Amino acid sequence: MYIAAVILSVLLALFALAAGAPKAQLKGSVPEGLQAKGLGSGLIRLIGLAEVAAAVGLVVGIWWQPLGIAAAIGLAVVMIGAVRYHVKWGDYADSEARGAATAPVIFTFVAIAAALTLAASQ
Repeated sequence: MYIAAVILSVLLALFALAAGAPKAQLKGSVPEGLQAKGLGSGLIRLIGLAEVAAAVGLVVGIWWQPLGIAAAIGLAVVMIGAVRYHVKWGDYADSEARGAATAPVIFTFVAIAAALTLAASQ
């Protein structure tokens, strides 16, 4: 079970880092489409920092499982918020936005799986 926990943690950490780093380092102005949907630069940076923190927590959590479990649960909460946001703006009904809107759904389940496997490997 520990090997599965490590694999899930590393993959999820890579995803969280790849998604969060550009948001945390947001350069320039926020695109008008996102501003119209209520996302300002401060909120985008906060989401990015949460994703980067989750990535760090998942990697450290390989050796100290309570931190990894907390990081996976925290990332799941962020992803649930992303799903809620996409539902609110009708992105799942829009064929052009559906692909990007599906990623948070998938990674919510991966984060939950990572938390459960880390908990089982203690």
